[in-house]
Amino acid sequence: MPSAAESITAAISAAGGAISFEQYMGLALYGNGGFYQDGGKAGRRGDFITSPEVGPLFAAVVARYLDNYWNELGCPDSFDVVEVGAGPGTLARGIFDAQPKCLSVMKYVAVEISESQRAMHPDFVESAASFPDRSLQGVVLANELLDNLPFKLFVYDGTWKEAFVALGDGGKFVEVLRHVEEVPEVLPKSALLGSRAPIQIAASRWMLDVTQNLSRGKVLVFDYCSESTREIAVSPWREWLRTYKDHERGVHYLLDPGSQDITSQVMVDQLSNSVPGLTVISQSDWLQKWGINQLVFEGNKYWEEHKSAPDMYALKMRSRANELQALTSQDGLGAFSVLEFNL
Repeated sequence: MPSAAESITAAISAAGGAISFEQYMGLALYGNGGFYQDGGKAGRRGDFITSPEVGPLFAAVVARYLDNYWNELGCPDSFDVVEVGAGPGTLARGIFDAQPKCLSVMKYVAVEISESQRAMHPDFVESAASFPDRSLQGVVLANELLDNLPFKLFVYDGTWKEAFVALGDGGKFVEVLRHVEEVPEVLPKSALLGSRAPIQIAASRWMLDVTQNLSRGKVLVFDYCSESTREIAVSPWREWLRTYKDHERGVHYLLDPGSQDITSQVMVDQLSNSVPGLTVISQSDWLQKWGINQLVFEGNKYWEEHKSAPDMYALKMRSRANELQALTSQDGLGAFSVLEFNL
């Protein structure tokens, strides 16, 4: 199998000398030898920690949300839960472990593009490489998915231009800027030279496509977001365009493709333009709304009653307090946003 760098080089040659940053990012993450095709993953032994990997508490709150919506629908005898970007299935395992009442009628589909990640999915889910091609009634989940969808990169160089990737001296990847006929309206009229901004067409299209597959349901997205593309465009680009490897910030996004994650803040204004009616709340507030404090209280109580001879369940209940802190901290995961669409 070719490396990501080899795949990108071939694509540049086939395109006549340059490919869009959007295509570069797609190949670096999901192409042959790409980060997510070649073993990049979340978890304590992976490259970054997401909320489900903190512990089972996050999934237990999501399970309460699912039960509430199932009740709201009138407890139908078929209830779809589709998780997109499911990774190795950590969130699915946590939801099943929480034993929500809707579990007996739940059809859980774990959608994951990476074959190596799908191989780790639990047997009790339907593992798929693509979104189900059918009408759905239930909830579509996405945890830290949209930040990894390839996007167009615009750079201010007297005017806004689109960034492309070409080959420089010694086969290194370099950035070239090209004029565009239409500047996206979400960008400010002017900015400092070198300012950058993402135009997240793929993320907006994903939101639109998912909502159109729902006959009745909700879309629930957890991610790090920014309200305004204009504000991002005038802020230091390294604050919103980041790379990660082995739980550390990585190198420049044009270096070592395939060896590191490439990720961006999700632009809420761009998503809202495609799907009006999105609601936005902080992850900390959302978790508290759906009963995380009650779950921690129950965990503390169980621990106190069993700590003299603790079993595995007691130890899991004891960990809830630490998980609460990690999931709700405003310096970390608690500052993430939760986007919800209701149809």
